[in-house]
Amino acid sequence: MEVIAITRNARMSAAKGRPLARACQGLKAAAALNIVEFSPKKAAEILKNTLKSAIANAKNNNGVENAGELTVKLCVFDESVRMRRYWPTARGSAHPIARRMCHCKVVLSDVAPKAKKEAK
Repeated sequence: MEVIAITRNARMSAAKGRPLARACQGLKAAAALNIVEFSPKKAAEILKNTLKSAIANAKNNNGVENAGELTVKLCVFDESVRMRRYWPTARGSAHPIARRMCHCKVVLSDVAPKAKKEAK
């Protein structure tokens, strides 16, 4: 069984959230929520809300009693649309600015991830 939660068009660059997403991947949902709660980054707030939404989806839609024991199978920040803006510069010209946005996707699963093989 897999449970999905997605936060769309969060006003942040996807590159700023990816290190935090990698840290949460493969952990239990409760442990991932613990990591995110004590992180000072803006991405942590977005990821925390998405994780809580995925846990709530597991409880309400799939009837899972202990959703904190589910494993974070996939946690990813993807690029979204960009807001195009312009910054006025000298002599009446302008420089373009791309205000980036991202999507945050969390997939919880009841199957534990397989252990990675060691390189010889």
